[in-house]
Amino acid sequence: MDLIPVESSMISAVAYEADKRLLYVVFNGGKTYTYHDVPPDVYEGLLNADSKGSYMRAYIIDMYPYSKGMKR
Repeated sequence: MDLIPVESSMISAVAYEADKRLLYVVFNGGKTYTYHDVPPDVYEGLLNADSKGSYMRAYIIDMYPYSKGMKR
């Protein structure tokens, strides 16, 4: 799994494990979260969003269970 750098005022990088439906998000402050049971289309939507932060707030944060750090 490779982190993909993104341009955003909120997040610095993301990664996704399709077989486990795990989304990893590295926030600009340095904290990393793992979001569980995230469908592939939601991950693709994040990658393609003009505003990654707005997409995170609308479609991921408070929508999927998460854990702090990179949990595999």
